[in-house]
Amino acid sequence: MTEYFTVTRTLHAPRELVFEALTKPEHFAVWFGTAAVEVPQDSLTMEVRPGGAFRAVMLLPDGNRIDWAGEYQVVDPPSHLAMTLTDQPGDDTGLPVLFDLEETGDGTVLTIRQDRSDFTDEQVAATIAGYNAFIDDIEDVLETLQTA
Repeated sequence: MTEYFTVTRTLHAPRELVFEALTKPEHFAVWFGTAAVEVPQDSLTMEVRPGGAFRAVMLLPDGNRIDWAGEYQVVDPPSHLAMTLTDQPGDDTGLPVLFDLEETGDGTVLTIRQDRSDFTDEQVAATIAGYNAFIDDIEDVLETLQTA
C-alpha cells in the first residue's frame, strides 16, 4: 500500500488561477524551486495532458543543476493534477505527486500529496519544507496575476 505525505494550504485565489499557476510554463518557472533557484523557460517541457511529458532544469545558486522529469497521469482542470516526478531521469520513473484544488469561501485549498517511497523521516521533512517554499512562491505568482 502506498503511503503519502501531505502539504495543505489555503490560497486566496480562484482555483482556475491556481491550476494555471501549476500548469503554465511562464508561472511554473517562477515558483518551482523557489526564488533562489533559476528554472530557464527553455528547459521546460510541460505537456499537460494524460501521458504528457514533464521536464525541467533547476540551476542552483552554487552552480549545480538538477534535471527533473516526469509524466502527467491525470489532468482534470481545475480540480486535480497527478504526475510522476524524479530528479534521476533515465534511472527512475518517478514518484506519484498529486495536486488537489478545492474551492472554498476563502479561495482554494491546495493539497499536495507525494508517495513517501523509501524516504527517511528527514527526507520527508525536507521535501515538505520544499513544498511549503514552493507554495509561498505560488502565492506571489497568484498575487501578481490577480493585480495584473
